[in-house]
Amino acid sequence: MVVEDIPKSIITDDQITANPNRAIEDDNNLEEGEILDEDDSSATSKPVVHQSHPLENSWTFWFDTPTAKSKQASWGSSMRPIYTFSTVEEFWSIYNNIHHPGKLVVGADFYCFKHKIEPKWEDPICANGGKWTANYQRGKSDTSWLYTLLAMIGEQFDHGDEICGAVVNVRGRAEKISIWTKNASNEAAQVSIGKQWKEFLDYNETMGFIFHDDARKLDRNAKNKYVV
Repeated sequence: MVVEDIPKSIITDDQITANPNRAIEDDNNLEEGEILDEDDSSATSKPVVHQSHPLENSWTFWFDTPTAKSKQASWGSSMRPIYTFSTVEEFWSIYNNIHHPGKLVVGADFYCFKHKIEPKWEDPICANGGKWTANYQRGKSDTSWLYTLLAMIGEQFDHGDEICGAVVNVRGRAEKISIWTKNASNEAAQVSIGKQWKEFLDYNETMGFIFHDDARKLDRNAKNKYVV
């Protein structure tokens, strides 16, 4: 997965001398032995400064490919951090140069979590949390994945501090997007996140929230504790 950096500088009209023939004319008017003044302010180009737009939090993309997974390996051991970004420009530089969910191989998991939070149940910040999940047909989650990322990194949730990150799981017939949160027992915060997320996505189906602890113990038999 190749990520191209944003160009460091771009030449603009401000960097081009207004009269390109002036240097030639001035040179022709010099007396023998006279040197053209290089410090002439009118001939000095101004450096272009690109202003970055910092995000409130830094975020890390993680990727787990099915080719790296092994039945003998512990869950999550094949996850790898891809890139950490902290500005709007860095986000778009990465997003525009990676595959979106519809182009990922079946079995892939792609994560975007707050920096220094690992997308694992064992992470201390995630351990007591849970997740909201939205389900899509195969190849239909690209737009919702983008809207989810923008809502998270743009701090659009009233309880944004509760959010750990999001993941898209690509499977044979479906794709699932989930938002992971910190404190599953905080019902008011979790329901608020679920309702806002559903509104952001204009999602018409029912969303359910499962505690990580229940998922650990019951696996696929874990039931939704909250529904929106």
